[in-house]
Amino acid sequence: MNRRGFIFRTMAAAAAVGGVRMAQAEKPASGTEDAKIPLIKDPGTMRGEMLYRPLGSTGEMVSAIGLGGSHIAKPAVQHDESIQLIHEAIDRGINFMDNSWDYNEGQSELRMGEALSQQGYRDKVFLMTKVDGRTKEEATRQIETSLQRLKTDRIDLLQHHEVLRFDDPDRIFAQDGSMEAFLDAKKAGKIRFIGFTGHKDPRIHLYMLDIAAKQGFKFDTVQMPLNLMDAHFRSFARLVVPELVQEKIGVLGMKTFGGADGVILKSKTVKPLECLHYSLSLPTSVVITGIDSSKILDQAFEAVKTFRPLDEQQVVALLDKTEPVAMNGKYELFKTTSHFDTTAKHADWLGSDTPSVQQLAPQNAG
Repeated sequence: MNRRGFIFRTMAAAAAVGGVRMAQAEKPASGTEDAKIPLIKDPGTMRGEMLYRPLGSTGEMVSAIGLGGSHIAKPAVQHDESIQLIHEAIDRGINFMDNSWDYNEGQSELRMGEALSQQGYRDKVFLMTKVDGRTKEEATRQIETSLQRLKTDRIDLLQHHEVLRFDDPDRIFAQDGSMEAFLDAKKAGKIRFIGFTGHKDPRIHLYMLDIAAKQGFKFDTVQMPLNLMDAHFRSFARLVVPELVQEKIGVLGMKTFGGADGVILKSKTVKPLECLHYSLSLPTSVVITGIDSSKILDQAFEAVKTFRPLDEQQVVALLDKTEPVAMNGKYELFKTTSHFDTTAKHADWLGSDTPSVQQLAPQNAG
């Protein structure tokens, strides 16, 4: 795609696109030049306790807050508590369920599958999960495992997980790559929509979009970190989100608090509701947040209840608070360390090299 061909260019267009305005935050991060942060005008449609927004161009309406799958099977969360939290979240209006084949050694999918299999809850939600395999064979195996664990015959959204390396897009779209498994699963009715996730560098996301476009493929969703530190360092909000808005691809925000341990909150610069309000003010279809207790579930609904789209001055004020500690990525460990890189610890999950790679560089070669 010509418009994206040079992936290191700036995102300077200030015109409103699809109900979104572009806000110039105070001082762009190094490498993003004069790229701007897009902000919403329309908060969404309020029904009961929850806001609902369109999921890109899929035609689906999803809750502006999504239930993060990783947290529901944390060691400190008891099995029955997980089931109860999922049910309560759905009863109160959260219909977007996040998960992954690799979360908590499969326990997250198992618990969510059990919860959704009860009392017709499966039909009340938009179910998303992710797989790590990069070859057709490995991705197919993981897809089938996820379907079994989740006790369902269909996954509403399946995403290529942890696109962290520049070679990931090449492997995914290669002959016998994982995209072939995704397309086969979609043709078979096992999945409905396709996306990808990553948390390392926005330029890798742009490269993934570029490779997809060259293959004539358009993703339905893209997931990335969107938080009050991101605007200052390797910013997904500045570089990737404007592309997705232009293409009408669903924007899934994650790591609102910096990951499973709430690292951003440890900076003592911003409060939880400020973090959620900022992410909700971006053109996100869903802000996925970890919910491991009734208190945190109530916090998510309080964020929606008190939410009003932030204006440019409010965003600048919040970013001013985080700028002194955000410039080097100290509180975004998923960008600067391997702490959150699950696939880096389990390279075998990605699958073996494709046949073409094996032919060019046999493993037993010197």
